[in-house]
Amino acid sequence: MLHPDFELDFNTDEIYSVSDFLSLCHSTIENNIPICWLRGEISNFSSPTSGHWYFSLKDDKGQVRCAMFRLSQRHIKFIPENGMEVLLQAAPTLYEARGDFQLIVRRIEPMGVGNLQAAFEQLKVKLRDEGLFDTQHKKHLPVEVNTIGVVSSSNGAVIQDIIKVLNKRYPFAEILLFDCMVQGEGSAKKLAQAVQAADKYGQCDVLILARGGGSLEDLWAFNEEILARAIFAATTPIISAIGHETDTTIADFVADMRAPTPSAAAMLATPDRLELLSKLSKLHANLTQHIQQTLNNYQQQLKQLSLGMPSFNRQLNVFSQRLDELNTRLNYQAKITLNLNQGKLNTLFEQLKQHSPIASIKHKQQLNQLAKTQLNNHIQHTIAQQQLDLFNLTQTLKKAIHHSLERQKYKLAAHSAGLHHLSPLNTLSRGYSISMLENNQVLDSVAQVKIGTLINTRLGDGNLYSEVKKIEKFKKN
Repeated sequence: MLHPDFELDFNTDEIYSVSDFLSLCHSTIENNIPICWLRGEISNFSSPTSGHWYFSLKDDKGQVRCAMFRLSQRHIKFIPENGMEVLLQAAPTLYEARGDFQLIVRRIEPMGVGNLQAAFEQLKVKLRDEGLFDTQHKKHLPVEVNTIGVVSSSNGAVIQDIIKVLNKRYPFAEILLFDCMVQGEGSAKKLAQAVQAADKYGQCDVLILARGGGSLEDLWAFNEEILARAIFAATTPIISAIGHETDTTIADFVADMRAPTPSAAAMLATPDRLELLSKLSKLHANLTQHIQQTLNNYQQQLKQLSLGMPSFNRQLNVFSQRLDELNTRLNYQAKITLNLNQGKLNTLFEQLKQHSPIASIKHKQQLNQLAKTQLNNHIQHTIAQQQLDLFNLTQTLKKAIHHSLERQKYKLAAHSAGLHHLSPLNTLSRGYSISMLENNQVLDSVAQVKIGTLINTRLGDGNLYSEVKKIEKFKKN
């Protein structure tokens, strides 16, 4: 409340509460300042878990707070960064909870390049720094191709061009089409799922990711991060054939090989039939010539061997005679070895009998039995000695306990006599008394009672109950 002596020089109706004043400013700003375009540099950019963007737009002379809500970001392909110069469309407003002036951003464009181009460059730098474009991760195309997977739309001319080229160039390969969207909302996710399905299928020797030409907006699905990571994670070699030769997408950088057109991709994925037939003819001629030359060489060697080879019967007689000689020598050598080993065996047997462990074992058994008897005697003696010591200790303990009890009884009697001497009951028996109020409070001053107060006087042999008739105070010296 205002002080009564305080004189007002204005109408009290003109006083605003803070919230009313902020609401008035909010309405004034939104109703009088139109939606406008601003150019400046982004600073203090933040994106909390809510998905909204908060930042400041500044130039060399001032700055203003900005907020761009998540729903307004659905057409924005790039992520704003500190230091980026942008052009934005915004509506001015006042955030009443803090009293802050701010701009609600509806559209934002990077200066110098378009929205999609900025997003393309951002993702390109990000994936390049992560190593997704590195040559060391590129897979080689297979030499032998039996099945070719094509990730594209069944409605376009791309698949027809690929089929036409393969029928002329390499009709031996099977073509599997993984049909999916190649343009529009959600097409990047569909393409990534198709690449994953084709790779997981495991029967394709090579995959062709293809689409016809178009604008940057038409080809944007091939610039999405989800598709780039699906291509990088695939184990099957992938050829990208997107748009025309001048069109370049993120998928081209990540793929194992890039073809300028879908038809060129089909040529890269397979060998030429005519070239194969030509190579086959040359290989057949070379093989035939090599076989004929080898046969001629073997025939010459066979003729030379037949001229230098003795007759069969003569050679057989020589081998038979040689076999008889070897058999005689073997029998003689076996007898000598057997006799020698028998003598060694007899010698070892005699040595073994001399070193027999039976006598040693019997002696050690007798020593063990003697040690066992001595150990039992020692144990019995130890047990008897311990029992005697236990009995002596028990008697000593009983005497100590009896002596301790007698000493404690004497102390108890002395303490009882002392307590009886100090007992108030003993004092009362000598003629003294204790006066108490009805609540058993000890009466130690006349100030605690007045005429008519009931008191209880405790004597040595009973209680007296009385009523105060007169109070007399003693004078202090």
